[in-house]
Order: sequence, then structure tokens, then C-alpha cells
Amino acid sequence: MTQNYTVLARKYRSQTLGELIGQEVLSTTLSNAISSGKLAHGYVFSGIRGTGKTSTARIFAKALNCISSDKPTDNPCGTCDNCRAIAAGQHIDVMEIDAASHTGVDNIRDILDSVGYAPTTGRYKIYIIDEAHMLSKAAFNALLKTLEEPPQHVVFMMATTEIRNIPMTILSRCQRFDLARVRIDELKNHFLKIAKLENVDLTEPAATLIAHAADGSVRDGLSILDQAISQTNGKVSEDAINKMLKRTGFDSLTGLVETIFSGNVEDALAKVGDIYSGGADLSGLLSDMQDFTYWLTRAKIAPNSLSNAPYTEDIKSRMKVIADKTSLNILSRIWQVMTAATPEISGALHQKNSFDMMLIRIMYLSDIKPIKTLLSELSSQTTESRPKASSPKQSPAAVTNPKLKIESLNDLTSALASAKESLLLSELKSSGEIAAFEPGHIKLYCRNKNADLGKRLRVWLAEHADGSWIVEELEEPTGGATISESDFTAASSDSLVSSVMDMFGGAKISDVKES
Repeated sequence: MTQNYTVLARKYRSQTLGELIGQEVLSTTLSNAISSGKLAHGYVFSGIRGTGKTSTARIFAKALNCISSDKPTDNPCGTCDNCRAIAAGQHIDVMEIDAASHTGVDNIRDILDSVGYAPTTGRYKIYIIDEAHMLSKAAFNALLKTLEEPPQHVVFMMATTEIRNIPMTILSRCQRFDLARVRIDELKNHFLKIAKLENVDLTEPAATLIAHAADGSVRDGLSILDQAISQTNGKVSEDAINKMLKRTGFDSLTGLVETIFSGNVEDALAKVGDIYSGGADLSGLLSDMQDFTYWLTRAKIAPNSLSNAPYTEDIKSRMKVIADKTSLNILSRIWQVMTAATPEISGALHQKNSFDMMLIRIMYLSDIKPIKTLLSELSSQTTESRPKASSPKQSPAAVTNPKLKIESLNDLTSALASAKESLLLSELKSSGEIAAFEPGHIKLYCRNKNADLGKRLRVWLAEHADGSWIVEELEEPTGGATISESDFTAASSDSLVSSVMDMFGGAKISDVKES
């Protein structure tokens, strides 16, 4: 029986603080704490998956219990009995608890029962609680008092990907370390180093692609590399990674973006069709386009920052050309369209159709004028539409609007309707009892004392009606009908309306409107 294969993520797990990838601050802080003897009794390591949280806890445990020195050392030997037992997960004084499967208060009580006993072979009794955020509220509460004042020989270490789910009462009793996402260049160099040790032919562009797909996680990247080695029989190229991940190559992606900015919709849709037929995932393509647009925008406002982009020098040169020909306004709009389309495409029944529609929206953005241009045009139009100052020979009446000639109540209601004075017209019809109407003089009683009908009607007539007008408000009702009531009476007495009412038994007139 052949020996089981050890995956790269386990085989090349960091064994010392100095081997941690991309966590220099954490390494330095813990090394100084060990060297100075200023050790806390509780630590929390947080960060995304695969950045070294559990590895850090194990390395720290070795540093505290390594017997190559007569005191804790920041450089554990890795060969003594304690170091080898801790690395293998078999040390009796270093207990690693998976909180995802031991969430209850009873599991924590088992730990607390053993806290009082001295370590057997090491200097410290260490409890590593992995996925600590999975513990129940009762379990956290049971841990509080012991975590605050544990025995001198006990150290708690917690690892979590969800720091927000750890109660503040726990965090306040521990030293917290947030492990950073590992940068793409660090991941790439790490993968190239491991590939060399494994006698694997890994190209630099392929290593960059793996680092990009890993999204800051060392373990994720090594898992992808492991899969790629199996698939390619040890010859890992850029094309092989793109096919495996169903991602579009940087060259094809750049070609698509260049076509989009050229304005050729037909060619752009054809390129997307070819990419889709090749097996690429359109959600992944959209994500790559978003990253590309992000770096294009960076290249536009800060050209030097393009040196950090995860692309080859040839791609970066092509990006600079695109950025020089494109406005920041268009790049910003493209970003907004793609961001809005992300949930639409991921949840679409026909992803290709949704992606094509997004592409068309992007390519017709150039037809939309920038806000600055629109404001400028609006300002100029407003200036041009203003009436020019009249010359001395012009009459003032020549530049003012003509006044309305109102000779009857019907003229007044029609004028109010034409001027879209719906509120004033409605109040006049429903509340105003017209006692007398003559050109220039109206007598009325307003049933609604809070409406100020007479005053509002007087102001409107002064601005829009020809001649001078007096609106006299009566203190006592006239006993007459309002305009609306008169309309109802006239409609009810109309022979045609009466015949229609007879045809529909029980029908009532609800409103009367002028046609």
C-alpha cells in the first residue's frame, strides 16, 4: 500500500513565525512579546480563510513549550519532542478544539475542569479554539471568568473568520490580531518557490493567475496549484489555469475591452460569444472586467499605481493607451453599470442574454453627455431665453405677457383651468356662492372660511386678468348654489342624462366635468 499524498497546503504549512506569509506585523509583535516575556493569557487571531490563523496558534504554542531553550523562544527548534508533538497535533498539554462541532456550554465546562491542573510535559497548558465564533452564547459566558483570570500556566488562543460574532466581553479580555490578506506578488513568489521544490514547471503568468484567484488566501492558492499540477501532469501554464478556472485569459480580456471602447458592438458581442463558447463563466468574466476597469481608472488618475496591477507589462501598456483615450466620466459610468448588473447576471436564467444586454448598455454610454456639459448647455439656454432689455423706442407692453380678457364666470373658470390653477378652481367651484359677477367686480360668499378664496382670487386676477378687479367677500351666505352644485342640477335635468340614468337603475351622478 502506497503512502498517502500530503496536499501542498499541509506539506508547506508555516512552522515558524518567520515563515508566515504576508504577516510581518504579527510575526514581529509575537516575537517581541516572547523575547521580553510579556505574554498575555488570551489571544484572538482573526482574518479570512487561509491566512495562517491556526498555524500562528500552533507556532505560538511551540514557541512557549519548546525545550531547546530554558525559556520560551521566538525561534522554536521544531525537532524536540514537544515541537514535533505539537506539529502533529498530539501534545497532551496543547488542546485544539473545533468550535464548529463543539459549540455547547458542556464542551467548555470540560475545558474549564482541566484548567486547574498543571501542564504535564510543557511549560504552558494551551487551548486553541478554532472557529471560535461558532460557540454558543452560553459557552462564551461560561468562558468569561476563567478567560479573565486563568492560572499562570494557561494560555487561550482563538481563531475566527467572523470577528463580529465574538462578544466584546471576550475580545476585551484578549489581545486581538487581525491577519491581513496576502498580497498578490507575495502569493505569486510563494507559489513559484513551492513549485520549484516540487519540481513542477509553473510559469510566472500562471502563478500570477493563481495568486489573483486565491484572493489573499495562501491555502486557497495552494489548493488551486495542487489541482493544476494533477491536471497538467506538472506543467502548469497560463492557458491551463484559465481553462481549469473557466476564466478568460488576460489577453482575451484586454482584447474585449479594447473592442468595447472602439464602439463596434457587433465585434464585442462576437468576442463574448467566443469566450462563452470556450467554456468561460460569465460571472467570472464580469468580475475580471470590473477588476480591469478598476485598474484603468487607477491608470487614469494615478498612472504610477498601475505598476501594482496583476497584469503583464504588455497588458499594462495596452491599458495605458485605453486610459488615455477614455474619460474618467465614462469609466465611472461603466463601473456603475457592471456593479448593477452583477446580481442580475448571477441570478439570470439565461446568463448570456443578460451579459449581452449589459454590454450593449455599456457601449451606448458614450451617447450620454457628461453632467458638466448638460449643466453648461442648460445655463446657456437659460441665458438665451431671457428677454432682452427693451430699447428706448420699445413699449414696455411689448415684452410682457398679454392679459386675459374675462367677461363672464365661464371665462374665469376656463382661464383658471388653462393656467393649471386646479386648487383655486376647485375651491371656487365647491365653496364659492357667486352672488354677482360683472367684468371687474365679483361678489361671493366662501363656505370654507380657511380657504382665503377671495384674497387668492384677487391676487390671481390682478396678475393675469385685463383691467382692475374687485373681489368682494360677503359675510353671510347668499342661499344660492355653488358652481359644482349648479353643474349637478343642470346635468340631472338634462334629458339625455335622464335617459341614461333610467337605463341603469340605481345609477348616481358622482362628478361633472367640462369636456
